[in-house]
Amino acid sequence: MSIYDKLFPPKKYTLDNGKTVEQKSSRAPIYVIAILIMSIVSIRITGFDPTVLAARGNQFFVILARMFPPEPSYLGSIINPILDTIKMSLLGSALGSLLCLPFAMLASTNICKNRIVVAIMRLMFSIIRTLPTLVSALIATFIFGLGTIAGTIAIAVFSFSYIGKIMYEEIETVDMGSFEAMEAMGFTRTQAFLHAIVPQVLPAFLSNSLYNFEGNVRYAAVLGYVGAGGIGLILNEQLGWREYPNVGMILVVLFVTVFVIESISRFARKKLV
Repeated sequence: MSIYDKLFPPKKYTLDNGKTVEQKSSRAPIYVIAILIMSIVSIRITGFDPTVLAARGNQFFVILARMFPPEPSYLGSIINPILDTIKMSLLGSALGSLLCLPFAMLASTNICKNRIVVAIMRLMFSIIRTLPTLVSALIATFIFGLGTIAGTIAIAVFSFSYIGKIMYEEIETVDMGSFEAMEAMGFTRTQAFLHAIVPQVLPAFLSNSLYNFEGNVRYAAVLGYVGAGGIGLILNEQLGWREYPNVGMILVVLFVTVFVIESISRFARKKLV
């Protein structure tokens, strides 16, 4: 008997037929204690001070109040940056999603039988996925210069790792009957993959790609802080100048844009299911 069972002995029940059954005690108390300990340690490490939050937390709403009403005359300066944001999000999402497919194939254990190749592909996806998008954008600005191309590359790198991981997990759940039949008929592994596996995972691929795109529109707004172009560039600029009514107009346009894209994406994903 474990220490936990000694502290919280299992409950015994007698059935109508005379048999006695035991129900083990819930392990919820252990989880609650562990979460409390980790929370206390986190507060000590981060120096989180609730008194500071209580004293200065209202400043957030003060700054937010300065953004409204938004400045309508600034709308003309937002159109091109928001279009740049949409374009680099769409192009980056499409590039990353398409480029990850052959690597997702090699990372699937039911398609690629070489364990070393599978391990390398999965490690690559994990490493790229842990790289923050801001860091990718910063590196891209050093290589390609300031502008939307850096943002497009950063979004493509993120989409590559995000969709790639989802796809190799999706590929491993498909029915392999048609794939094996095509191999037996003389098709190469790649040909069998394209004709037997891709049609099965295509709806999930398109749905996840659309979801990734709508998320990237939001992420792209932050990339301007490192000079990657788009609406984030003027957002950072206006915040630096304390032009809060202009910032309010930028946020309104960004909200409307994201809402419209999410609505269209949600409708399209429902059609794919």
